[in-house]
Amino acid sequence: MNKSKSPASAIDRYISRSPEAFRDALEKVRAAIRKAAPEATETIKYGVPTFVLRENLVHFAAFKNHIGFYPTPSAISAFRDRLSAYKSAKGSVQFPLASPMPVKLIEQMVRFRVKEVRRKDRG
Repeated sequence: MNKSKSPASAIDRYISRSPEAFRDALEKVRAAIRKAAPEATETIKYGVPTFVLRENLVHFAAFKNHIGFYPTPSAISAFRDRLSAYKSAKGSVQFPLASPMPVKLIEQMVRFRVKEVRRKDRG
């Protein structure tokens, strides 16, 4: 169950205030995250949409020509081979707006982060 209430409206506002060309991609990223982490809470942190599961799980944001996705350095490292087609840095990846959003890859990265957070809780 999605526990978000008013914070979701903040993400709704973020998306609605983004340039129209980005809205569909932002909604796809958001839906992929929700599917992979339905128990996570939505909020805005650092001025960007953030999903939280006892800690920051992932962030995403619209930029000039891409959607920035921030799943932490551990997820970037774990998916390095699958991310080779995209510009990435220590804890981020850029998904070009001109290309289809890699929804399945986003879901897999979010599931990786969920497992990582749950391991921390146990250990």
